[in-house]
Amino acid sequence: MIERVILHLDMDAFYAAVEIREDPTLAGKPLIIGHRGRRGVVSTCSYEARKFGVHSALPSVVAERRCPDAIWLPGRMSLYGKVSREIRRILARHSPSIEPISIDEAFIDLSGIAANLEQGVEEARRIKTAIRDEQRLSASVGIAPNKFLAKIASDLEKPDGLTPLPHSALPRMLWPLPVERLWGVGPQTARRLHGGGIRAVGDLLRATEAHLERLVSARSAAHLRALARGEDDRPVVRLRVAKSISEERTYGVDLTDPRQIDRALLARAEGIGRELRRKGLQGRTVQIKIRDGRFRTWTRARTLPAPTDLAETIVAAARQLYCERIRLDSQGLRLIGVGVSGLEPRGSGQAELFRDPREERAQRAARAADAVRERLGDDSLTRARLIGDDPREASSPPAVD
Repeated sequence: MIERVILHLDMDAFYAAVEIREDPTLAGKPLIIGHRGRRGVVSTCSYEARKFGVHSALPSVVAERRCPDAIWLPGRMSLYGKVSREIRRILARHSPSIEPISIDEAFIDLSGIAANLEQGVEEARRIKTAIRDEQRLSASVGIAPNKFLAKIASDLEKPDGLTPLPHSALPRMLWPLPVERLWGVGPQTARRLHGGGIRAVGDLLRATEAHLERLVSARSAAHLRALARGEDDRPVVRLRVAKSISEERTYGVDLTDPRQIDRALLARAEGIGRELRRKGLQGRTVQIKIRDGRFRTWTRARTLPAPTDLAETIVAAARQLYCERIRLDSQGLRLIGVGVSGLEPRGSGQAELFRDPREERAQRAARAADAVRERLGDDSLTRARLIGDDPREASSPPAVD
């Protein structure tokens, strides 16, 4: 039987590290990626900022109090997405079995490529070296017999870690960790376990089953004890065809100007169209998500006559949904999202006998623009209507489900 060799790769402070790479004068300084203000949150930050207690998802007003001298940048998602794709190309040179988890982390299955964990460590070292040489960035990698242990290992020696975690090392490396490090242990479960005297992972194995099941359900008790024993048989799942692609933005100041709102819809449609073409997909159903200043949220959708990957078609449907099916009662918009679902590979459907010449021109223009961006970067080409897009918006990459 082939021994499983699983890697978990996690880029170190990814957004901040890319910004420091682009501007070396930021090195060694507390850097926060996010938006200031009462509605802002921290996307990520440099390790220098983390020393002050700043971390991802921290409200910006708290981050400003903890680290008043930090440098703030709004983030450049198109740049981070491009770098992420380059890193995945590096990973693909080492294994065909890659499961992206987010823009900056992935599982890699080296089973059959590396005969054991020792060889897995050498392969991981080569991956880290390639990322450093080609992208001038560092990554932390955990190497283990399964996904759970690989994820635990990658967190143990950040930044720039390279950490194997065999089953023989569980008493030393896993069992002393707090139970909160286990998948499935949130704040409520942690409070119940703490109340029963279970604070470390090893305490789960020292407790009797009856005691543990009084604190959590029998199913949860079995799950937690299995993780404490280092058991996890989940496979690394290669990238699947997405079910939907969406993009949304939250605004520091509510949008009230119809022109701003229309530009926001166009910007979201533009990003989704690019992502669809990048993945070779088209979608049939367009959805919008709207949230006003009172946190009321609407979602609306309509199905198109034919699948598309064009921003023009997507934004036309989004505008119609917004104008015909959203009633704001004079409230401004806090959040605008656009999504496309019902995805299928481009060209998989029945071809139209007579193509719309306007659509053909739009397709040619879109692909020409994609070629320019691929060569010169995502920020090299922007629609005239989107120049000067609102800098107060909180950015996020297209979400793929």
